[in-house]
This record gives sequence, C-alpha cells and structure tokens, in this order.
Amino acid sequence: MSTGKVLRFDQVRGYGFIAPSDGGDDIFLHANDLLVEKHLVVPGTLMEFKVEEGERGLKASAARIVGSSSPSPVSAPARVSSHADDSDGLCDVLPVGELTQEVTETLLRIEPALTGPQIIRIRGELIRIAERYGWVEN
Repeated sequence: MSTGKVLRFDQVRGYGFIAPSDGGDDIFLHANDLLVEKHLVVPGTLMEFKVEEGERGLKASAARIVGSSSPSPVSAPARVSSHADDSDGLCDVLPVGELTQEVTETLLRIEPALTGPQIIRIRGELIRIAERYGWVEN
C-alpha cells in the first residue's frame, strides 16, 4: 500500500489526484476506487491506496483515509504536471470550463467573503485574458 495527500478532488465529476508521499508523478483517483464517502476526500487529506497501471497512467484503487487528523484548510501546493517538463516550449491548454472551475475554487479558498457577483466579474476577466493569450480552448 502507498500513501499520499489529495491535491484536488472534484466531487461532481468524481475524480481527482493524489501526490504520493514517496514522490513521483501524481496518481489519478476515481470515486469508484474509494473505500470512503467521496465528500470526505478534500485537498490535504492523507490517503492510503494501492497503485495500479491504468489506461492513461498510474491510478489509485482501494483508497481510504489514513488517521483521524483533519486536512489542513490550505490545500496542498500546486504541483507541476509531467507535461510541463516538456522542453518543446509548449504548455497545456485548458478547456474554458476547467479553468472557470479552478478559478472559482481558488477565489473561494483564498477569500471566502467574496460575493457571487464579485466572483463572476473576476472570473470573467481572467477568462478573457486566458482567451486572448490562447491559454484556454472553447
């Protein structure tokens, strides 16, 4: 069994990623492979799991929460995806929906007092910038 901390987990889509404690590439985690309720899986949660080779790389199975300590309220530091190490000078392009979700979650995490209209205004401007620079795809 391996251990690692949850980097992010989308409860609606039912998947996320774990940063293994021993280092290496992030490991894909699907809700079907959880031995706990998915609402308990939040950034910073320490998990124990089996590592399997999936169709697209490493994936966790039989994943459960380790210990009774609460995850830290601040999420784990962002990790660079393995694609970012490419020396071709290119970067990943996100779908607009994925960037929108990331921006919303980040704004709520760092400033929970923001109102809905404020979040929509900030998010809209960031998406416009991303579209102008080609950071997102429609």
